[in-house]
Amino acid sequence: MALTVRRKALPALWDSFREFEDRFDRLGQLWRSAVPGGGGLADAWVPPADEEETEDAYQVELELPGVSKDQITVDVTDSRLAVHGEVEEKERSGVLHRQTRRFGRFDFRWALPSDADADHVTAELADGVLTVRVPKTEKSRPRRVEITG
Repeated sequence: MALTVRRKALPALWDSFREFEDRFDRLGQLWRSAVPGGGGLADAWVPPADEEETEDAYQVELELPGVSKDQITVDVTDSRLAVHGEVEEKERSGVLHRQTRRFGRFDFRWALPSDADADHVTAELADGVLTVRVPKTEKSRPRRVEITG
C-alpha cells in the first residue's frame, strides 16, 4: 500500500530568491551525481535532506551516516543556516569492487525564512540523521482573537 505524502501548497507570494536557490542546489546535486567528482566544479557534496514546516518551527533533517557530532559544524546567521563537515574515507585492506557512499567535505546551506528565530536554533544527531530545528518567532505564529460585545 502506497503512503500519501501531504505537501503544503506554496503561498501566493513565494520568495523568488529562495525558489531560485533551491533549484540551483538541486541542479548542483544532479550535476555532482552525474559527473564523478563534480567534474572539478565542486569540491563539497550536499547530503540528502528533508525540510519541513510545522505550526511553530522549521525542521531540517540531513542524512549523515557514520559521521560523529565532532565532524559537523552548524552555523546560523540572520538569514542562512549552514551545515558542513567532512567524512573521512575508510581504510581498506581488500579490493574495492564498488563504492557508492560519499566521502570528503560536505556542505548544506539553507536560506532561513523571514519568520525564523535564528537565536534559538537547536541541532541533534541520532542514528545518522542530523535534525536542525529552527523555531518561528512569536510574532509570526497565528493567534486567536476573542470577540467581545
